Amino acid sequence: MTPTLAQFDIAGRSALITGAASGIGLAYAEAMAEAGARVTLADIDAAGADREAARLRSQGADARATAMDVSDLAQVAAGFDGHVAAYGGLDIAFANAGYDAGNGFWSPEGGRNPQGQVDRYDPAAWRRSIEVNLTGIFYTIREAVRCMKAGGNKGSLVVTASNAGIINEPIVGIPYMPAKAGVLHLMRHTALELAEFGIRVNAIAPGPFITNIGDGWVKKNPAAKLAFDKTIPLGAMAETEQIKPLALFLASDASSYVTGAHVVIDGGVVLGQFQ
Repeated sequence: MTPTLAQFDIAGRSALITGAASGIGLAYAEAMAEAGARVTLADIDAAGADREAARLRSQGADARATAMDVSDLAQVAAGFDGHVAAYGGLDIAFANAGYDAGNGFWSPEGGRNPQGQVDRYDPAAWRRSIEVNLTGIFYTIREAVRCMKAGGNKGSLVVTASNAGIINEPIVGIPYMPAKAGVLHLMRHTALELAEFGIRVNAIAPGPFITNIGDGWVKKNPAAKLAFDKTIPLGAMAETEQIKPLALFLASDASSYVTGAHVVIDGGVVLGQFQ
């Protein structure tokens, strides 16, 4: 019998994380590196990914960076091929990269936002949000699975969904909710398909975390953050550090019997919708 703590051991495994230059993606990369995995930080912000990979290396991690726009299949494929060439295979992938869909019909500060209303929403912003937040997840899963099958690896895939795929978020741009709901369905579908190959697919559905999304409005507007904190049953928005243990659980053998599941980590926001 494997000791409980040993089941969380991912030392020597390799992981690729998209959207890893900042925010939740960076927290995933840090968690994998801290646990001894070899990591590739992929991001459209190539300079940011390079900077963070260098920082992890300075702390003793085996980390590299690659430029990747997840809405471009050729870039996604090249990024995964580079990872396999560097590390000899792929054990773990986080399909995390996301796109800020802008404000919804209700602004974070309160009151209606005309540009976020359905009859005025920019079609180009809709297309870009779907391309990154849904199609980009599909491309990432597609290429990760290709690499895992080629290497005979069982592997773990973790996708970043959102509590906005479960409930309506009026401060979030309108395409974000259907994109993230689609991510959850895609996760379940691929989990069923890939179980035969020992590849597990699960989702983390974050709620209100303090990141740079939305142009970092939370960091820039303390009053708006305080107002937002009051809507959260646990009382405050989360720091990205708080997502790391969950990421390690789903990446490791500790979750060896978990596939097709989504874990909401939102301070009780989803529960609050039904109070």
